[in-house]
Amino acid sequence: MLKLNASYSKKVPVQGEEYSSQSYHCSVEVELSDKLDASDIQEKIHETFALVRDAVDSELHGGAQPAQPATTAQPSVRVLPPAQRAEHHDGGRIATKASNRQIKYILDLAKSQGMGLSDVNARVKEQFGTGSVYALDRKSASQFVDELKAAA
Repeated sequence: MLKLNASYSKKVPVQGEEYSSQSYHCSVEVELSDKLDASDIQEKIHETFALVRDAVDSELHGGAQPAQPATTAQPSVRVLPPAQRAEHHDGGRIATKASNRQIKYILDLAKSQGMGLSDVNARVKEQFGTGSVYALDRKSASQFVDELKAAA
């Protein structure tokens, strides 16, 4: 069994305060089969890093914002329940982000059809206008699953 650790950090300026910033960080550890070949391992690294990067960006732009920190304390990112973390506004309606199971199913279907993550993301961007499979809402993810299943 192989262990993969992926981390992503981002510093952003604090509004209204000069020379001050907040730091956001996400880290995850996953276990991989030691029977994977080099290309599969690279794909898992890419997927895992995209997951932590998107989690930090979601917290910064779509998730709940942490309370203003005291000047001596560093803020910590709150881990929200999936239902709260997954909501974003899209044209006046609230769309719930795709579940991890939907995303994994999409990636598994795509892989069985010879598509890599970059192929999936290019198709998602073309069809749904989002930059990544991880940014799909549940309805779009369901539609994409149906299309992938029909193509199989």
